[in-house]
Amino acid sequence: MSHRNRPQPPRPTQSTRRIEAGPWAIELLPGSAYAARYVATQAAIGFAFDSQRGQHAIGSDRVQPFNAMPNGLAFVPAQCDVYSESPHGGEYLRVMRTDGHVLPGHDAFNNRIDPRAIALAQRMRRALLHGSIDDDWEAWAVALAERATSGNALPARPQGSITDSRMRLLDEFIDAGLDQPLGVQVMAQLLGLSEGYFMRAFKAATGQSPHGYLIDRRLAKARALMRDSSATLAEIAHACGFSSQAHMTTTFKQRLGASPAQLR
Repeated sequence: MSHRNRPQPPRPTQSTRRIEAGPWAIELLPGSAYAARYVATQAAIGFAFDSQRGQHAIGSDRVQPFNAMPNGLAFVPAQCDVYSESPHGGEYLRVMRTDGHVLPGHDAFNNRIDPRAIALAQRMRRALLHGSIDDDWEAWAVALAERATSGNALPARPQGSITDSRMRLLDEFIDAGLDQPLGVQVMAQLLGLSEGYFMRAFKAATGQSPHGYLIDRRLAKARALMRDSSATLAEIAHACGFSSQAHMTTTFKQRLGASPAQLR
């Protein structure tokens, strides 16, 4: 696939957070629809906070459906042909060098689960959302690059984990019932799995517990409603399954480092 004469179209700039630190550029891209077609001028490290679905062709002429699992580490080497589009997208962290230094690695990948990378990406997201500029951005970027290029990350999609089709079914079920109480038992029953197996398989696929993932889905919907609607924070809290606005505010501060009012 050759698109070398086409510039890289950015994702929507609304709500995009960006910081430059030394030779690094760190961006937090919003969870919204996107379409991109370009040749990577430099290697990029990515981290998908949310499930994403669409179609892509990374370093290939073959366009095929993709399913990005939540908490998946990704890498796109320099000079790689990239085509990717998603009708909904998902929140995504992108880290690149701006000084021309070539990151090692020649093979593109995504959906790689690495606990250290998850912790680093979540920390960087918190700092970007909070508007902090005094954190150790260079150290974080270097550490994330090491996870993506050293080969020490766990292999993608461990055996016994949640399949793409089950993850899609689970996402649809959660999104349709976020205003209701949801628990591990009902999620496991939906997929026809025992609770114990479901919890182990889900952790293997996403690097987090089902309960933690459910909280993330509630937060993602709340942030979308804050951005796209005029509903009050109390109404948003109810629509996303929080027991109260205060409960939602506490969860925002714990997970994202900022209150709903600050982010809005």
